[in-house]
Amino acid sequence: MTAPASATIIPFPRSPQGTPTDPQERLRQALAGLEAALTIQREAVADWRYALGNLRDSVRGLGSSLQSYNEQLCRLGERVNALNAESKELEAWADEVINTK
Repeated sequence: MTAPASATIIPFPRSPQGTPTDPQERLRQALAGLEAALTIQREAVADWRYALGNLRDSVRGLGSSLQSYNEQLCRLGERVNALNAESKELEAWADEVINTK
């Protein structure tokens, strides 16, 4: 038993009418097409590098913001610890006052 064909064969495109038969002319046209493709690729790479530069700057800014946020949290933690220590001192004082009466 053979499985039914599930693929469609697409014929290789023929050269369009008006394609030069002279090998030198064909080579010249191929090189011109290659040069055009390289120009487009150069522009795309330049755009990509520009976008990478913007991304780098954004990431640096984000890093600076996170560093600042971390410093603020550290300062807040120090203040909370100081208030916690003070509240424990007040609690101990209050316990002494209550126990001495």
